[in-house]
Parts: sequence; structure tokens; C-alpha cells
Amino acid sequence: MTLKYFFKNGLGAILLLLTIFTKSYSQEKVTLSGYVKDARNGEDMIGVSIFINDLKIGVQTNVYGFYSITAPTGKYKVSVSYIGYKTQILSLDFDKNKNVDIELKEDERVLDEIVVSTKREDDNVKTTEMSVNKVEMKTIKKMPALLGEVDVIRSIQFLPGVSSVGEGSSGFNVRGGAIDQNLVLLDEAPVYNASHLFGFFSVFNPDIVKDVKLIKGGIPAAYGGRVSSILDVRMKEGNSKKAEFSGGLGTIFSRFAYERPFAKEKGSFVVALRRSYIDILAKPFLNADLKGSRFYFYDFTAKANYKINDKNTVYLSGYFGRDVFGADFGFNWGNSTSTFRWNHVFNNKLFLNTTVFYSNYDYSLDSDLKKENNQDSFSWQSNIVNYSIKPDFNWYANNKNTISFGGQIIYYSFNPGQATAVSGGESRSIGLPNKYAVESALYIGNEQKVSEKVTLNYGLRYSNYSYLGTGSATILKETDVQTGERKEIVNTVSYGKGETIQNYGNFEPRFAINIGLNNTSSIKIGYNRLAQYIHLLSNTVASSPLDVWTPSSNNIKPQLSDQIAVGYFKNLSDNMYETSVEVYYKTLENQIDYIRNADLLLNPSVEADLLFGKGRAYGAEFFAKKNKGKLNGWVSYTLARTERKIDGLNNNNWFASRIDKLHNLSVVGIFDLNKKWSFGTTFSYSSGTPASFPTNKFTWQGIALPQNYTDERNTYRIPASHRLDISATKKNKHALFKKGESEWVFSVYNVYNRKNPFSVYVRQNEDNPAVTEAVKYSVFASILPSVTYNFKF
Repeated sequence: MTLKYFFKNGLGAILLLLTIFTKSYSQEKVTLSGYVKDARNGEDMIGVSIFINDLKIGVQTNVYGFYSITAPTGKYKVSVSYIGYKTQILSLDFDKNKNVDIELKEDERVLDEIVVSTKREDDNVKTTEMSVNKVEMKTIKKMPALLGEVDVIRSIQFLPGVSSVGEGSSGFNVRGGAIDQNLVLLDEAPVYNASHLFGFFSVFNPDIVKDVKLIKGGIPAAYGGRVSSILDVRMKEGNSKKAEFSGGLGTIFSRFAYERPFAKEKGSFVVALRRSYIDILAKPFLNADLKGSRFYFYDFTAKANYKINDKNTVYLSGYFGRDVFGADFGFNWGNSTSTFRWNHVFNNKLFLNTTVFYSNYDYSLDSDLKKENNQDSFSWQSNIVNYSIKPDFNWYANNKNTISFGGQIIYYSFNPGQATAVSGGESRSIGLPNKYAVESALYIGNEQKVSEKVTLNYGLRYSNYSYLGTGSATILKETDVQTGERKEIVNTVSYGKGETIQNYGNFEPRFAINIGLNNTSSIKIGYNRLAQYIHLLSNTVASSPLDVWTPSSNNIKPQLSDQIAVGYFKNLSDNMYETSVEVYYKTLENQIDYIRNADLLLNPSVEADLLFGKGRAYGAEFFAKKNKGKLNGWVSYTLARTERKIDGLNNNNWFASRIDKLHNLSVVGIFDLNKKWSFGTTFSYSSGTPASFPTNKFTWQGIALPQNYTDERNTYRIPASHRLDISATKKNKHALFKKGESEWVFSVYNVYNRKNPFSVYVRQNEDNPAVTEAVKYSVFASILPSVTYNFKF
């Protein structure tokens, strides 16, 4: 599908039809539209409620801060409200179509209280959104953090349905999904590895993050490409009112951010930089053999926007980060993304956002010996690159129908691995050819207010995927898949540049309904089908930066998931408390596993080492949250199962997935004592993850060799994990030179010194090789205190 065809015959026809309809409809009523911004810094505000009290109709601003509301001619009072901000009541004459931009001021009465919601007060009950969690950055910054460093990824793991395989692991798991089944977006560009330092910290600089939204189910038709969840992270636009400098000095790294307006406040920008200095602090204490050790990370994030006129605004943002780790060897990995967005208002009812992005994740391994001895060395590099264009339309047809439609094209380039080995001064290149693919999609969705008590959100997405040459297709012999053995290659077919090797297409319907029981409670039902065309190959306990991404091919089919969820939502005490109970059931198709001793790196026949099957995940999530007041936070509990059935493994029976956790309990509490002091605490408990251990052993030449005689997988569990963290924040009157504001953050991670197991493995006893022993490995096995100084002026 070419760009010309995409626009001319797809979206172009829809746009023409809707524009004509809009003009004809606008003759009957008038429309109020515009942007809502924060009066303090000019940032666009997401999810602000615009409500006409007399008519009992309302809308919310979209993710770009735009709103549109239509009403019969007349004079009305319009309420503009958002948690933590003063509600504005505007008296407006709806005599003609108008553009009205609105600025909201923070409510001084609640500035010292934490608000743990980025949505309007009754969203929990009124909207069709379910299986969705939003966390305010103000809340994340007051939660206790590892070594005092605020982290988005660690914070969302306290939400229901979200977990990880253990402390120190990279990525996160949502409702039984693997980490590659989460689409992580930074200003709409995908981030393939969202972790620094092997999962200890995330790539998101808290000083530049504006909005965090996790979608676990009922995923809108505008999103696609992953079968588990969407983590949508939006960056600040930059202060358009005044110059501002902020940052922090911490135990592990320091960060700095600068933002200011330009072009007479028609534009603004923000830049942020972080750099860890563990390597610098540790260098004096390292022995001579480790003086050349490298272990640090850095990232640079920037964004600018410019308002051309009332109908056109452009944005440019980018992220560039890297991790370096090594002593006698070296790991090196990093993400680079850049996003260009164009917001265009066609008229009062039709809004367009066009996104063009570039994303590159590269990773490498090398021996440090090559810097001293050219006779013996090894280096290996790999990466995945994306280019994409994505137009998204919002059409505010009337007060009962808000239609979204658009599409996307993504071009993939995979470098599975290029290596150079030098032995005795002789160099040899080892590598795999690049792989290419194109994924395209069209979608349309509608949020429809059927009645005062019933709201629907339904849509359809069609995705098409082509695996392309230049390249070759491996033809595998049809064998008895129940053996779990490596498949035999019978032929290899070559394809020229741009030739289609394999093509897949999938319809992905989405549906959600909200049935209001009364003003404070509702029942919601959601269903979505999702397709995923790229895969992460990893047969380790936890994902590593060197795991290989690969596209769907003639041998690897796209992953598919179907999920249905039902929930009961109840608000209490004038929306101060939100409660919900959700149950879900999800099926997964074409799940990947591996033969025993599979070779995943630099293996030209890696597809022969793969096994395929299906999965299922089901559970119940309980959530209670206090939104306002001096003491607030939430409690979440998840009861869940995640299982797989892979042909050739576990005697072809269902078995618990490596990420299965039966119980997951999280408690978050934040207390504002006064304007100077606030305190935070988090507690988490989770069941141990499954593990496979030998059932017997045999001895050969005095060495014990363990064996799993029954071939059963994940029949044991490692011990449960639990941890308590606390923090205290002291606000100061000023920052540097008696200007601005600052604060000290004191935190203690793992208060009662719990040695939580990351994994349990079997090894030979060092003193007696004929004896095998089980060993518990913990990443954080002690109390970790820290202090951080944050400032802004």
C-alpha cells in the first residue's frame, strides 16, 4: 500500500464525505471549539471537562488539549473543570460558531494536596474507558523510589494487573503479556527498551513528562501493533509564559531541564539531560584490574512547538539515550526517537493530528581486548529501525457522536546481528542479512451517547503486514511438532528488493459499553482483538538488552489476542473515593517458545529453533483510590493466572507461564502533613513466579548432571516477594540565590531488609561436584537509603 493510495483512496474519501456532512450539519446548530491550557505555563491540558449546565451536555479535551461542543443558538453558562484547578463558569452567547481558548488556574486550596487522577472527577463512572489507569506526575514524584530517583515504569507496577518477573528486571507485564507485547510510546514514537541499567530505572525523565496513561483493555481502534497493553507517555511542550530551570542532584544521577517561550510566546521549548555517575564515584575504590570498567547511562530529551496561526500548530520532539556497561567486555545499548506533529483545525468540528516519527533501538557487545590487542577481539551489533506516518482525525459530529478515524504506515528495518571476530590477527565477519517489513492500518471509531445512562465506544481497525525482500525465506520440513526438536530446513528461496515474501491481514474490532446504574455507579463491558507482527526472541529468565527483535515471516505468524472484560465502578463521598472490580479473560495465539538449548544469536536458522502455541490469561482486579485530601493513595489487588500450551513442551499440556503470579497486592499512601512536609509509603506483595527444576540426576565421572525426567515445565514456584518503602519530602522556601523553589527527598527502599528472590537455580556444589544444590539469587538484598535535592527557578 503506497502513501498515494493510502491518502487518495482511503482517508481522502472519508475526509471529503465528513467535511460535506459537517457543513450541512453546521447550518442547524453552532459550535464552540478551542484549546484549554494551563495558565501557569501554557501547557495543553488533557481530559478537561467542558459542560453546558442548562443542556446537560459535555465533552472533554483530547490528548492535544482541543475541544468542540455543539448546541442550539442561545445563551448558556459553560463550566470548565479539572481536578486541582479552579472551575471556570463562562457566560457565552451561542449565536455563531466561535473559537474560544481557555486558561485554567491551579486551585490554591488544593496545591498542597496530592491528586492521584489526571481525569475529571466522575470519569471512573461516566466514561466508557475501562482497564485504563492514569497517574499524575505530581503523585509519582511523591512515591518512594529506588535510590530516590522518580521512575514512571516502577510506579505503574503498583497498579492492578501490572507486574514484573522480579526486582531489577527490565520492562513490565500486563495481564499475562510478555514485555514485548506492550507498546511503549514517547510522544507517539515506540521505545523498544524503556530501561536504563538493566531495568533499575526507566528512560523517561520525570522533569519532562506531562501525562502517563496505561491502557490494559478496551483499547481504542487508533492503537495497534501489540497484543497486551499501551503505555502512552506524553512530553511537556515547554513553558510558554516564562523561562524556567529545574533539576535534581541524586545518589545515582543528576538531571537538568530548561524551558522557555520564543517568537513572542507563539512557541516554546524544553530540553532535559540526565547522566549517572556511579562510575565516577566508584573509580577511586576499584582495583587496578577494574579501573577501565564502564557503567553509566545518559539521556537527552527535547521538545519544541510553534503556533503558526489559530488553525495550525507544529511540534518537534526527540529522545536520545544510551547505556554503557562492561569490564573485560562491553554492553552498549540505546534508543533514539524523533517525532514531528502537525495539528490542524479544519473547522469547529474537524481536528487533525499528523505524526511522523523515527525510532531506532541499537545494541552491541564487544570485547575490551580489541583496544589493547588487535590479535584477538570480538564485536557484535544489532538494531531495529522504524519510520512511520500517522494521520489521526477527530470529528465532533454532534453532542452524541465523536468519531475518530485515520491510519498508519510503519516501515521496519531489522539488523539481526553483524559480528567481527579477530583471532591471531585474522579477521572474520559473521552476520545475518537485514530483514524488512511494512505494516499499515486504517481505523474508524465512534463514541456514542445512546441515552443518559448508556454510552458506546466501538470501532474497527484493519491491519496489513508484508514481509519484504531483499532476503530469503526458509522452508522447514513438516515434522511432528510434539517432539519439540529442531526442525529440518528443506529449501531456501531468495527474493528481490521490495518483493513480498509473506503477507498477513487482520480485522481488529473494538467495543465498549457503559451502563449507568445511577449517578455514582456503572457497569462497563469491553472487548478488543489485537494483532502484533514483530516479536522479541528471549529464552532467559528476564529480558536482556541483547535480545533479538524479529519480524513475522512465512514461518512466524503474527500474534493475536482476544480479550473481554467486565467491570463494576463506584464513586463515593462526592467522588473523593473511586472503587472498581474488573474481571477479564484473554486468549493468545501464535505464542513463541524454544526448543531445548535453542541458539538465538547470529543463528541463520533461528526459525527452526522456535516452537509455537497458544496462551490464556484470566483474573480479577480490585482497586480502591482516594483522590483528594491530606491523606490519599490507593490499594490494588490482582488475582490472576497466566498459562501457555506449546506444541512439543510439557507433554503438550497447559503450564504456568514464567510471568504467572497468582496474588499481587499493592498499597500506596501519601500524606501531606503541612506545606513543608509530606510523606509517602508503598508496600507490595506478590506470589513467586514459576520455575522448572530437575526431578532427578545421574553422575558421570564424579560430576552430577541434573535431569527433568517428566519433561514438565514450571511446576515449582520461587518464594513470594514483599517490600516496604518510605519517603519524606521537605519543601524549602527558595532554591539557589533565594530564588525559585526546592525540596529535599529522603527515602528508604526495602525498609525491613527483605531478601526477595529474583530467581532460584540449580548448580553443582563447588566443593563436591557430585552434589547439586538450589541457590536463591536476590538483586536487592539490603536496605537502600538515599537523598535527592530537587530545584526549580
